[in-house]
Formats: sequence, structure tokens, C-alpha cells
Amino acid sequence: MLLDAVVSEWYYMPGKVRESIRDLERAGFVNRGGKGGHRNYLHPRGVRITVSGHAGDDARRYQERDVENALQEAQP
Repeated sequence: MLLDAVVSEWYYMPGKVRESIRDLERAGFVNRGGKGGHRNYLHPRGVRITVSGHAGDDARRYQERDVENALQEAQP
């Protein structure tokens, strides 16, 4: 029991870059292109974000945090 609590505290399962892209596009962000594994997204309200990595790659924590912040900024 105690071990499960300790493991769940430090174990982190990252999402995929594909999921971050899906969330951005559902929120109204438009892919403005990019180079290599980078994609530049722009929301009609002026919020910009660059997502790096290929669709099947694990998203890093900072990427997930940046996507969440962009989604919050884009909300009315």
C-alpha cells in the first residue's frame, strides 16, 4: 500500500505529441507550418505556440505545460 503511494507520486506517464496537437486544433488553433519536427500554431485571438517532435513521440513535461497555458490563454 505504502509503496503504491510512493510510486504514483514520482511516476509520470507522458502523453504523445499527437494528443497535444489534437487538443490545440480542437481549441481553434491553426497549423501555420514549420520545419522538420516543428509546427507553429496560431489562434485567432493571437496566441502562438510551437510544438516540436513527431506525432508519435512522447511529449515532454514543458511541452504539455506550454500547451495547457496556450489553451487557457485562448479561452474567451
